Amino acid sequence: MNQVLSISGHRPTVQRPDIPVDEHHLEWLCTQIVANRFLPVPPEEAVFVGDGDYRAIGAEFLSHFVRMGGLQPHHDVLDIGCGIGRMAVPLTQYLDAGQAHYEGFDPVAGGVKWCSHAISRVYPNFRFQTFDVRNALYNPQGAIDEDGFRLPFDEGAFDFAAMVSVATHLPPREIELYCAEISRVLRPGGRLFLTAFIIGDATELSDPKCDQRLRGLVPVKDQPCWYLEGENPMAAVGFDDGFIDGAIKAAGLALRKKSFGSWRGHESDHYQDVLIAEKPRKEAA
Repeated sequence: MNQVLSISGHRPTVQRPDIPVDEHHLEWLCTQIVANRFLPVPPEEAVFVGDGDYRAIGAEFLSHFVRMGGLQPHHDVLDIGCGIGRMAVPLTQYLDAGQAHYEGFDPVAGGVKWCSHAISRVYPNFRFQTFDVRNALYNPQGAIDEDGFRLPFDEGAFDFAAMVSVATHLPPREIELYCAEISRVLRPGGRLFLTAFIIGDATELSDPKCDQRLRGLVPVKDQPCWYLEGENPMAAVGFDDGFIDGAIKAAGLALRKKSFGSWRGHESDHYQDVLIAEKPRKEAA
C-alpha cells in the first residue's frame, strides 16, 4: 500500500490499488531482480543520471509501477527518458516477452547505445532510440525544440507510459507538451506514471526534514515552477501544486492517484511525488 500525504502534513489516507496485485509473487520477483547478478548493470562511469543501487532502485520502481500504476505483464510500455536502462532491466523480468513490447527513448545517445547493446540483444521485445529533443541539462544542442515536439510513436500504441525523474528537469511548457503527446499515444484505459517535485509553499523547503539538496529551490517569477538558485535551471525543477494536475486534465487524461514523496520529510515509500493519470475509455455507443 502507498500512503497519500496531504501537502499540509495532515494524517495520510491509504489508497488501495484498483487492479489486484499478487503481492507474494511481486515481492519475490523484486527480490530476485536485486539478487540476479546475470542481469545487465552499466559500468559506474557510464551512469549519467540517478544514484544508489542500480538493480535495487529499478526493482523498487517496478513494484510502484505494479502497485500504484496498475502495470500488467501483457502491457506495452513507453519509457520516457529511459536513461541507462534503470527501469528497463527489471521490466525484462516482468513483461511477457510473447505479448508485451517496450519502447524507451532518451536524448543521451550513450545511454541508448548501452541499452541497445546490453538489453535488446537478449530481450528483442525491448527497443531503444535516441530522441534528439533539446534540454538545457542533458542535450542543450538538441535539434527538436518545443515547436517541433512530437513523440515518435503512433496514436494508441501503449498501455503504460513512465516518466521517472523527467518532469524534474523540464520547464512548464514541456510538461504540457509531454502530457498531450502521452495522451495521444496511450490506448483508452492506458496509464501515465509520472514523478515530480510538487511544492505547496516555501515553508516545505524550510522544514528541517526536507532534503537539503532541494532547499535552494526558488520560485520563478510569473511561472508555476521553482528552480535551484545558482544552478543550471533544469538541474532540479519543482512545480506549484496543481500545475501538473492541470496539464494532465488539459491533455484529456484523468488524474487517478497523487502520492507525495519523502523528499519533503514526510514518511512515504517513494522519494519523489507520484501522479497516476489514465486515458478515459471510450463510452459504448
